[in-house]
Amino acid sequence: MRIASVFAVGGLVLSAAACGEAPEDNNNAGSGDKKYSACMVTDVGGIDDKSFNTSAWQGLEAAKKANDNIDIKYVASKAEADYEVNLTQYVNQKCDFILAVGGLMGNATSKIAKANPNQQFGIVDAKLPETNVYPMQFDTAQAAFLAGYLAAGMTKTGVVGTYGAVPIQPVRIFMDGFTDGVAHYNKTKGKTVKAIGWDKATQEGSFTNSFEKQDEGKKVSDTLVAQGADIIMPVAGGAGLGTTAAAKASGGKYSAIWVDVDGCESTSDCSAILTTVEKNIPDAVKDAVVKAANGEKLSHDPGFLGNLANNGVGLAPYHEFDSKVPAELKAEIDKLKADIAAGTVKVTSAAQPK
Repeated sequence: MRIASVFAVGGLVLSAAACGEAPEDNNNAGSGDKKYSACMVTDVGGIDDKSFNTSAWQGLEAAKKANDNIDIKYVASKAEADYEVNLTQYVNQKCDFILAVGGLMGNATSKIAKANPNQQFGIVDAKLPETNVYPMQFDTAQAAFLAGYLAAGMTKTGVVGTYGAVPIQPVRIFMDGFTDGVAHYNKTKGKTVKAIGWDKATQEGSFTNSFEKQDEGKKVSDTLVAQGADIIMPVAGGAGLGTTAAAKASGGKYSAIWVDVDGCESTSDCSAILTTVEKNIPDAVKDAVVKAANGEKLSHDPGFLGNLANNGVGLAPYHEFDSKVPAELKAEIDKLKADIAAGTVKVTSAAQPK
């Protein structure tokens, strides 16, 4: 992810439409028949997940700032049953661009897009068969590989961990990259740092089964800490806040690596966050909406694929850990980033976007 931008989360309107009700239009939406309307439907993580929903909304805000003829609004889904309802309501409201956020919305978006072939949709973290859905995908395995290498270089216990919300492609890709980064460190340095919480070979690991429940995130990370992990990367949206808060309260016993959007800018737990594996969702969304509003056709193929080479993914600054990360390790990570971007070091995951 990008790219460092401050999230004015407190300024977001957090009231959400309930299932079956028309989406609220009071969240920064303008008026006027000539406006280009960009309407966003969050997944169940909600607008204030400090993660991919929050950053997608920031992209819409940036699009509106770049072109004041763009009108933006969102509705936050409370349950998966809301997805089709919310998407359909925006179709009925004749939104020019309808953005679905997250891979969990894939089936619902595919169904509604197929039924409305002349409607322009966009989706974050998925690519659907329907050509009227513009895909915005991210090869986060590359950036997570760097995070795994960093964690392996920073651990004092010799154990690091990761866990997810649910085992879907946009989650597994982070975990694959992270564990491979640890393995690369071990191979390069002749070390034996252990990565727990995910087995890339079997694709089995630890999950909260929720993108929202912080107590479940804390519960999983408590288990990993009990097994010796002193650095944990949750890939669980808002549920991961249970880990960062507990890490902060631990007084340095363990720390966290955040994902999607710089945790030092989107959460209050910066003192416990080593870095963030970022997706540049804001720029991807902004560019798509601005282009569409200007009358440019959004091509389904290839769509957008963010990687290290085009700054679509990356590591955030080390912030409060900057003085604690050895200069040698920083240099190694910079070199590794360049090698991955150049294709010299290959990062592979079955979950990588095709």
